[in-house]
Amino acid sequence: MRPSPRGSTISVGSGRTRPRPAEEGDRPRTENRIAVARDEAFRFCYPATIERLGERAEVVPFAPTAGEGLPDCDGLYLPGGYPELHAETLSGSPALEAIADRAAEGLPVLGECGGMMVLSEGLRTAESERHGMAGVLPAEVRMEDRYQALDHVELEAGTETLTASAGATLRGHEFHYSSADVAPDARFAFDVLRGTGIDGNREGLIEYRTMGTYCHVHPASGAFDAFIEAIGDG
Repeated sequence: MRPSPRGSTISVGSGRTRPRPAEEGDRPRTENRIAVARDEAFRFCYPATIERLGERAEVVPFAPTAGEGLPDCDGLYLPGGYPELHAETLSGSPALEAIADRAAEGLPVLGECGGMMVLSEGLRTAESERHGMAGVLPAEVRMEDRYQALDHVELEAGTETLTASAGATLRGHEFHYSSADVAPDARFAFDVLRGTGIDGNREGLIEYRTMGTYCHVHPASGAFDAFIEAIGDG
């Protein structure tokens, strides 16, 4: 993503928070520890998302751009943000190597937009400088001169995913200036019913138990409850 002019924010929809489905309150708290990247590179995260994760698990924040390593955890959430502005620092962060190792071991990892970019093999900035990223997802990401997507999104899961059951739909939004070149044999979790996704038709790039999306979803969608429950299924 790229900062909005003068630090403004992008408002999607009415701006009103949708009411939480009643059944969410009945879902039990778990013993899971979920690491969440929270620093200058990972700044876009709904407060309600952290609140919901914290209701059902222990949230352990860490700051990759400050040199902090990946905490001991049962799952990892990498929110959106501006990794392109911190690409060199991120490339040298010990957290990225740990993320790659833990992902290969089967750690459930969810990356949204900027998080997906960091999970890719490399990130090329607007100045055409390439920086190696975690290398979990088979994609090369590059920053473009203009935004590549700005829309409401609707996705249909073609398989069981970290955030939805097969056949289920998720709604969210996308706004990003980057594009992703994915490997020919890359696997995707979702078909795009509305929006752009990663390649126009597909969304949710997957490898191991890691998934990266350009789509941001609100916790009221149930996606983060599904993520917590997928951790328990490991």
